[in-house]
Amino acid sequence: MPFKTADTSLSDADLPALLGSRLCHDLISPLGAIGNGVELLALSGQQSGPELDLIAQSVTAANARIKFFRIAFGQTSAEQRIPRSEIAKLLKEISSLGRITHHWQIDGDQARSEVKLAFLAVLCLETLLPFGGEITAQATQAGWEIRAQSEKSRADFALWERLNDGANTAHAITPAQVQFALLPHEMARQGRRAIWEIFEDGGTIRL
Repeated sequence: MPFKTADTSLSDADLPALLGSRLCHDLISPLGAIGNGVELLALSGQQSGPELDLIAQSVTAANARIKFFRIAFGQTSAEQRIPRSEIAKLLKEISSLGRITHHWQIDGDQARSEVKLAFLAVLCLETLLPFGGEITAQATQAGWEIRAQSEKSRADFALWERLNDGANTAHAITPAQVQFALLPHEMARQGRRAIWEIFEDGGTIRL
C-alpha cells in the first residue's frame, strides 16, 4: 500500500491556528461535563455550600475563557459569523470573575475573522490593566476601536512596538504575551494594520 503524502497546502501561519482550535475543542467537552456534574449535585441536594459554588464559578470562567481563546487563537474564515448576543454573553462571563469588565458596543452579527482581531486586541489591552479596569469595543467611522481604561495602567512600550509590524524581535515575548506576535501577523494576513496609542490611564487599538 503506498504511503499517503503529507498535506503541504497548509502554510506555517495556519499551524498555530489549527493547534489553538484543536486544544480548545478538546478541552471544552470535559469542562462541560464537569459543569453538568456540578449542576446535578446542586439539584440533588447531596452537596451544597461555598466549595460547590467555587467549583461552579471556576468551571464557568474556564469555559468562557476557552471559548474566547478558540476565537482569538483558532482557525477562522470570513464566511463564519458570530451573533452579537453570543459575543456579549461570552465577555460578560469572562468579566464576572475577573478584575476587568468587558463591554461589546458593536451592533449586529460579525465575521469570525473580525472578532478574532478584536479578541487579540483585547488580550493586548488587558496587559495595561494589572490592577483592573474596563475594556470597551465600539464601532467608529474608520472601523473598530478597542479601548482600555483604568485609574492605574502600566505599559511595556518595547512590547507594544511589536504591533507596528511584528518585526521587533529584539524584545522576547513570554507565552502570556503571544497576542503581541499574533495580532500584527493576523492583521497582515488580512491586509490591514493595527493603530495603537498608550495613555496614562489606558490605551486604544484601532482595527
